[in-house]
Amino acid sequence: MTTGTVELHRVLRAPPEKVYRAFLDPLALARWIPPYGFLCSVSHLDARVGGSFRMSFTNFTTGHSHSFGGDYLELVPNERLRYTDKFDDPNLPGTLTVTVTLAAVSCGTGLRVVQEGIPAAIPVEMCYLGWQESLLQLAQLVEPDIRD
Repeated sequence: MTTGTVELHRVLRAPPEKVYRAFLDPLALARWIPPYGFLCSVSHLDARVGGSFRMSFTNFTTGHSHSFGGDYLELVPNERLRYTDKFDDPNLPGTLTVTVTLAAVSCGTGLRVVQEGIPAAIPVEMCYLGWQESLLQLAQLVEPDIRD
């Protein structure tokens, strides 16, 4: 049983190429995707249509981890990503689908995230808050323009 969908929109001061790369680089993903108070470990990432990923989030306070993985359904460089998420925990059944759309705008990138199929055990508003935190960390990663 699923509870619903979350949708988010942000404008980032970074080009679409940099934002897109942050979704597919394991080190970048581990830096920005976990919500506040969690650490992320990416154990596998094969960024191609038909490829897959595996990662886990660890609660820094309690040390409790939950693992999940998914498959890449669509990858349009610098424009769109669509992938699935499936938790290892049997209490969180079902498959989530995440669609990320990127569009160049005058000051950087318009980003839209839609996550569908959230398990009933996860309140939609908590999922929304988690994504808000993640997207703030994404902005902190991609917006600085640091030259070597």
